[in-house]
Amino acid sequence: MRALDREVVEAARRWHAAGHDLWWCTVLSTFGSAPREPGALLVARADGRHVGSLSGGCVEEDFLARLEAGAFRAPAQVVAYGDGADALAGSRVRLPCGGRLEVLVEHWPAAAEVADELEAYAEALQGGNLLERRLTLADGRSHWTAAAAMGPRVARSEAAVRLLIGPAARLLVAGISPVSQYCVQFARALGFEVVVCDPRPEAWDGFEAGDARCHRELPSEFLRREGAHRLTAVVALTHDPRLDDLTMVEAVRGEAFYIGVMGSRRTSAARAERLRRSGGLSDADIARLHMPIGLALGSKTPAEIALAVMADIVRVQRGRARDGL
Repeated sequence: MRALDREVVEAARRWHAAGHDLWWCTVLSTFGSAPREPGALLVARADGRHVGSLSGGCVEEDFLARLEAGAFRAPAQVVAYGDGADALAGSRVRLPCGGRLEVLVEHWPAAAEVADELEAYAEALQGGNLLERRLTLADGRSHWTAAAAMGPRVARSEAAVRLLIGPAARLLVAGISPVSQYCVQFARALGFEVVVCDPRPEAWDGFEAGDARCHRELPSEFLRREGAHRLTAVVALTHDPRLDDLTMVEAVRGEAFYIGVMGSRRTSAARAERLRRSGGLSDADIARLHMPIGLALGSKTPAEIALAVMADIVRVQRGRARDGL
């Protein structure tokens, strides 16, 4: 999805440079089985050309027809589709399984300040920082700041919308194991950029990485070189303390939102003491580590353990407490 977001921004920049008005659409909320998640983007021109997606196609068709007919001239407005919503002057588009979709539509005239808005989006999606965009619905004015914390991509009040915008979430898989294989598969399906590091030549035999970035080196070396931005999750899944411990020591030096390592409670307690004694980690550093890793789902198989790991990562990414599940 983040790759598509970048395509939306680049198309918008080309069209704005060519003198086109733009309609910038952001999915605000979904209920039921709406096809896209909050934060998904679409940009359109008055002639109906567009890049991005709001749904499986039914919403786009109705939206573009009304756009070409002259609708959506307000600086910002929220419209709803599905579940009986009579959102757009008679539109009763139905979404699959009775879902509902709310969309923020911004009309951006071919003015100079639009270039600044698009530049901010481009920097947020390509950089390593998580940014917050606050939009006032009455006049369509926006303000960008550094985000204080992880949380939902979209929050809305009667008067304003808050959007969290940043690079693709990254999963660094530290070491190859049967659990790693499933974590890679789940993370790719969830839209993460996946990086796999393992210095052991034999570990790569039969490993299916798909489009993941593969580095035959220690994960700690990768972290030392590239660091971990605020949308990075680091997971050590080998049961090899030489590899796992080095990863933990280096990971806490970055800004990763999730750092976890596999092992039982007894193994985790021993690792914590070892990291304090040999790795020089403080109590605050240790508190950042998810040990044991993942949600307590009673997982037994590698696939179930990977599911627990990725579910816990998504929980933290969405700003949910364990006792709020």
